[in-house]
Amino acid sequence: MSDKQQNTAAFYGQAVASFAVAMAATAIGIYRLDADPWVRAFLAIAVLYLVTSAFTLAKVIRDRQESARFPTRPERGV
Repeated sequence: MSDKQQNTAAFYGQAVASFAVAMAATAIGIYRLDADPWVRAFLAIAVLYLVTSAFTLAKVIRDRQESARFPTRPERGV
């Protein structure tokens, strides 16, 4: 079974660049926000929490799809 889809280097680069631009724009926006420091700190922590939650959700969805595709996957290292 070699029908596993591989991403191209360009797609990977675009995804990394897009993530970097989004994080930088958000960080600059929070830094330049005319608000108290505790408000900016709260927003920064909220953004970090949102990012980690998005990564976790993507991993859970990927794992669920893989387990549905390969229900009897052999154990590794055996």
